[in-house]
Amino acid sequence: MTLRTPAELADALPYLLGYRPEDSIVLVALHDGERRGRFGGRARLGIPANTDDWPSVAEQLAQGLVKGSERRGARPESMVAYLCQEPARGESGREVMERLRALAQLLRTACGRLDVPVIEALCISDGRFWSYCCPGQGCCSPDGESMGLPGTSVLAAAATYAGLQVRGSLRELTARLIPWETGAALDQEVALDTASVALVPRILDDENRAAVAEETLGLAKQVMVRFADAPPVSGTRPADLRDDGLLEYGEAATLILGLQDRTTRDRAAEWMEGGEAAPALRLWRALARRCVGSYREHAAAPLTLAGWVAWSTGDELEAREALAMALGADPDYLFARLLHQACNEGLDPESVRRCLRGERSGRVPGTTEQAGDFDAAPIPAADPGLAFGLSSPTSRAQSPDSVVSVAVGSDADGSGASVVAAPPLGSASRRRRRVRSAGSGQARPGRRSPGGSGTGSAGRRRPADGATPVGEGSGRAGEGAIRRSRTRREGGQNGAEGDS
Repeated sequence: MTLRTPAELADALPYLLGYRPEDSIVLVALHDGERRGRFGGRARLGIPANTDDWPSVAEQLAQGLVKGSERRGARPESMVAYLCQEPARGESGREVMERLRALAQLLRTACGRLDVPVIEALCISDGRFWSYCCPGQGCCSPDGESMGLPGTSVLAAAATYAGLQVRGSLRELTARLIPWETGAALDQEVALDTASVALVPRILDDENRAAVAEETLGLAKQVMVRFADAPPVSGTRPADLRDDGLLEYGEAATLILGLQDRTTRDRAAEWMEGGEAAPALRLWRALARRCVGSYREHAAAPLTLAGWVAWSTGDELEAREALAMALGADPDYLFARLLHQACNEGLDPESVRRCLRGERSGRVPGTTEQAGDFDAAPIPAADPGLAFGLSSPTSRAQSPDSVVSVAVGSDADGSGASVVAAPPLGSASRRRRRVRSAGSGQARPGRRSPGGSGTGSAGRRRPADGATPVGEGSGRAGEGAIRRSRTRREGGQNGAEGDS
């Protein structure tokens, strides 16, 4: 299908992303020139509230998309830019468009410095769209053009026929993973405080760590069976409320704290296929919602597990959002960083699955240790082409690249494919100390929190130069979070300030 007008490009955006973006900057790469551009990779970031951040965000987004495409050997030749934001109270869509005009220009300039022109830049707000590339000769209404009713365009019909789905808004997708902000959050935080009194000393004790791991995994399996046996309900919100009702406060606290141990978390990651995957994903979502108050950093573990299971079962959209949220909870969470980068690079998760299967069968020789309460039928390997439009039998019907191309006049060029990944793993600003192996039996430094809280002592602060003391390394991934739990339990004032 060929798109020729700004209206068609605006209508195509939800089908390119798989959801309706909100408060977002989106860049879409085009490649294959000769006046026909084929959609390539997409990159999205939230619109910063502080306009001083706009130049750096524009540079980050443009460079991430271009360099990611170059790594795959297809440099972008042009871009389409979108700015999506709903009006604030008392504001009109046109006022939003004018307010974001400077950001659109920064995007065009950032891409131009990389020799990748932006051939169309659109603002979508209040059900209307405006083109920042309009020559201003009376061809466009100053009040914008109507987007029309969702799902009524020719493109919507073609996408439906091809199996493409728009899964609501980004807010609806992430709402399944964000911590509670209701009165129940206070009860959950009390349960977390109570559980930390019993669990944190045991997790930090090498002699008791293995026993805590077995208890955590055993409890997780019990809850998964409970989830699997629950009657189905229609709709994501009712389904999440059902799961919340099936999970006790104390159970959630025990699981959240237990998953801060890297070994326990890695074993939980083995529930990524067959009949285990669906209840496991529901459990990880439910636990992420329970990481409330001062325990929000603990969400990195369940969010990473949710992202991994989603990626393993072919849902790359939820995988990226969950992994990005995990990095938001703890930017130094190495497992999330690696999975986020691998997912964005279009790698096949089967290599990770094979590794986890090997670990599982190695503990119980001659068996895959599948839980008997679940259907153990394996799920086929997810196709890495789904996210990047690579040609393969399993991805043609699902990839936007196989459904639509774009022709936008004589300036249309082509462009490569990439989605902005996590920050480089080798960043010079992120120094790490070596961590002793798990079998040394000696105390190890824990990870710092994003706010610079202490790990080995209550009042330790982040180094003045911004260096990161330690990452996940080969040691205990959640030891920093566990120690902060102990600090909270002991009522250390300095520790509370460090976590703020």
